[in-house]
Amino acid sequence: MDLDRITAAAIEIADADGLAGVRMSSVATRLGVSTMALYGYVGSKEDLLIAMADAVVPAPPEPDGAPWREYLTTWTRANRDFLAGHPWLLSGSPAVPPTGPRALRWLDRALAALDGTGLDAGEAINIATALSGYARSSAALAIGLRGAVGEAPPGPVGYAEVLARVLDDRGHPALHAAVHAGAFGPAEQWVEDSDFTFGLDLLLDGVQALIARRSGESA
Repeated sequence: MDLDRITAAAIEIADADGLAGVRMSSVATRLGVSTMALYGYVGSKEDLLIAMADAVVPAPPEPDGAPWREYLTTWTRANRDFLAGHPWLLSGSPAVPPTGPRALRWLDRALAALDGTGLDAGEAINIATALSGYARSSAALAIGLRGAVGEAPPGPVGYAEVLARVLDDRGHPALHAAVHAGAFGPAEQWVEDSDFTFGLDLLLDGVQALIARRSGESA
């Protein structure tokens, strides 16, 4: 037995049952050992959760010479996809910066993509943070619409249909008008790739404008 085996077993439990199912006893049972045997490899459940959060992160996409915008589009989509595939990752606080070597590799690749654009290191980190936040919120939306781990998927009544029933045009006039104009569309459409790309393009358009402004300032 080693830390990798323990972490892998804990990840399997979290993927099936959420973080609530991850206990030192449940991990020990899956491995066929006593609970106390785990403490020779991991000091506490909190330490195990830290190891899980980094171990489940895949390698980031390789740049392969792609322009910064093309690479960050791929980077953000891949970030969303692995988060949506492991809903328990979203249970952690989004305010905690990446600390494990795998998570830090994602940050490193995003910064490398922006190298040579004229942006300083602080701006590049803020951009990576904004894109990570967008990936996280998109993954959370996808998970919320299809149901939490261990729960049945939501019923056929979409969010927009609920809003149409409960909103009035006095308290929320702009939102009321948007809902009745069909702005939201069916709930299942919110997680289509075209909708994800639309929001991502808004962010990247801002990055592109910032790069152009920095280029003009240095000219």
